[in-house]
Amino acid sequence: MPDKEPFNDVTDHMSKIEGSPISTDPGNGSLPKPIRWIGIFIIGAFALGALFILIGSFMN
Repeated sequence: MPDKEPFNDVTDHMSKIEGSPISTDPGNGSLPKPIRWIGIFIIGAFALGALFILIGSFMN
């Protein structure tokens, strides 16, 4: 993806001074692998728990 062109020189200068991440694109997979795996595990555990609760409610 090409770099985003600034609106004008003033906004470009201000974003460089402030350190604004507007001009950078983090993209997918920007997190470190351990943190990404922890997030996948938490979301998977939540989905699996919801599935077990749903199946368990129909077994009564």
